[in-house]
Amino acid sequence: MKPIRILQVVTIMNRGGLETMLMNYYRQIDRSKVQFDFMVHRKEKGDYDDEIKSLGGRIYQMPAIKPGNYKRYFRLLDSFFLEHKEFRVVHSHINENSAFVLRAANKANIPCRIAHSHLAGLPLDYKYPFRLYARMFLNKNVSHYFACSEEAGEWLFGKEIQQSNQVKVFKNAINCNEFTYRDSVRIEVRKSLNLEGKKVIGHVGRFNPQKNHNFLVDIFHEVYKKDKDSVLLLIGHGDLIDEIKRKVEKLNLSNAVRFLGLRTDIAELMQAMDVFVFPSLYEGLGVVLIEAQASGLKCVTSTGTPTEADVTNSVDFLDLELPAKEWAEKILLCKGDRNLNINSIRERGYDVSTNIEWLLNFYIENNKPQLEVVI
Repeated sequence: MKPIRILQVVTIMNRGGLETMLMNYYRQIDRSKVQFDFMVHRKEKGDYDDEIKSLGGRIYQMPAIKPGNYKRYFRLLDSFFLEHKEFRVVHSHINENSAFVLRAANKANIPCRIAHSHLAGLPLDYKYPFRLYARMFLNKNVSHYFACSEEAGEWLFGKEIQQSNQVKVFKNAINCNEFTYRDSVRIEVRKSLNLEGKKVIGHVGRFNPQKNHNFLVDIFHEVYKKDKDSVLLLIGHGDLIDEIKRKVEKLNLSNAVRFLGLRTDIAELMQAMDVFVFPSLYEGLGVVLIEAQASGLKCVTSTGTPTEADVTNSVDFLDLELPAKEWAEKILLCKGDRNLNINSIRERGYDVSTNIEWLLNFYIENNKPQLEVVI
């Protein structure tokens, strides 16, 4: 028998949190039974596109979702589902914009329509009224509610849905074996990056307003005043990277801040760190915090991150209203000791191997044809 095909709906398959989580599951799921296809909303190639194709997945491109092109976008969605009748499960990860995809899926009589929340906040920009518009009819077209945390579920679906136990908190799981700490890896990576004898502060995240790099640099500036042997590793890319580079140069921190760009060796780089700092304005969960804890790191994050992200009792939550100096003092107290408690992560359901069987069975059960009741 051919595998059933599940349509995963995303913005673009770059190395973000939800995309990495999807790939973690995609790599381990039994692809003789279930195959993933991806609807993306960007013209440019995604970081994971080649791997997706090598695993047997298909990629369908749609235009970016913008207020000015709603009518065209709706027509394209209707045409897509009219042409692709093989999908009986649509799993949408684009937050409030899932409303548009799932409405078209509902019109096409697709029985399983999953809205999956990955955020617990949004910036107040010109798009905000349109986001509210989408959320108005999201719940009307959802058959199953997923969220990466309880807070993310309530934010997207509302308190009534969240409190009615309709939301499945589906963990942003990682490959724990990949991130398990090893002394030999730490020594090798620190040597290759010339980090011996340094206090290494790490951050992984796209350079966009949500990740709050401006404040992160302010925090590190305060750390550096007290400890000239400290180094900040910034892993990722994005629209604001040039702005942050200018700020680093202006503060005379160029020799202490390393911009490492997009990397495929996040697990190895985390072995080289002494503390992980994550001052996001808001997060649905923050899967990189799970990865950092898996490598044994002490983490300092903002209260914009759900407390569910602390699965090893090694995460400190600080208010973003606190001055950078207070954040720096907390970081300076972190001595680089590893909390090697990988079993806590597995026990809390954040190892992909513990969730993969449930997801496989869910897709298979919800792909079955609906039986007609004859009276």
